[in-house]
Amino acid sequence: MLNTIDFPKPSLVSVNGAELEVFEAGRENEGKPIVLCHGWPEHAFSWRHQVPALVAAGYHVIVPNQRGYGNSSRPAEVTAYDIEHLSGDLVALLDHYGYDDATFVGHDWGAMVVWGLTLLHPSRVNKVINLSLPYQERGEKPWIEFMEQILGGDYYFVHFNRQPGVADAILDENTFRFLRNLYRKNVPFKQPEPGMAMINLARAETPLGEPLMSDSELAVFVSAFEKAGFTGSINWYRNLDRNWRLLADVDPIIQQPTLMIYGERDLIPKSDKLAAFVPNVDVVTLDCGHWIQQEKPEETNQAILKWLDRQAAV
Repeated sequence: MLNTIDFPKPSLVSVNGAELEVFEAGRENEGKPIVLCHGWPEHAFSWRHQVPALVAAGYHVIVPNQRGYGNSSRPAEVTAYDIEHLSGDLVALLDHYGYDDATFVGHDWGAMVVWGLTLLHPSRVNKVINLSLPYQERGEKPWIEFMEQILGGDYYFVHFNRQPGVADAILDENTFRFLRNLYRKNVPFKQPEPGMAMINLARAETPLGEPLMSDSELAVFVSAFEKAGFTGSINWYRNLDRNWRLLADVDPIIQQPTLMIYGERDLIPKSDKLAAFVPNVDVVTLDCGHWIQQEKPEETNQAILKWLDRQAAV
């Protein structure tokens, strides 16, 4: 199905005690690697609009399904999805291709992994491009504890941690409906309903806004999650407080040249402290919601390629 939409064929790559399903294009551009890291609940296929543009611009494009997703490994232990393992997978992927470092691009949770990778393995990252999720300051309280205090027990990050297995089962039972209802654009603003937002989405009869993608594109995501289930990917959330502890002694400043792309209508707030932690940052805001690179593919490609050109000229 992937190939009907002209996406590279996957190969399974053994890294860091796991196997990753990796989609690779532009090997003729060896020496200019760029690694694209998807978010939740996504798939490497969420970068389908960026791959051809980056190959045409001379990049070797490497797009993994990260652990817990697609046909990549799905370890049973929750701690196998902490930032050390997730960033370790990416470092091992660079080793596999023989690269000292690369440009890393992340969206949503993929951005969280790229921020963490850059803190833990700064020599392996030459440039950072992150979409939607800005750098998260570590703060004095573990992240889930902090969110629970501010946003309550029904907030989905908190719910995933405090009620393990509950959301996983409901999303598994309603995979098509959940993803159909989630992947929307131009969603009208409405007051949050009581309950847990992701469970509400999985049970909602009628989607809001407009579909983000065609039925055949949506089917790629649906079939991947029907096969893999949601637990592996949700386990990323179950490591937030562990990650907070793992990052305790790391220098919190990102020195690499960085591009941050926001969606103006994304529910994730922009950071007013970004430049304090990421001093070499440029910021672009596009008129869209959360699914930036799928909702505004041309504008996203333009923003990324223009910025990369500027960096190359420095």
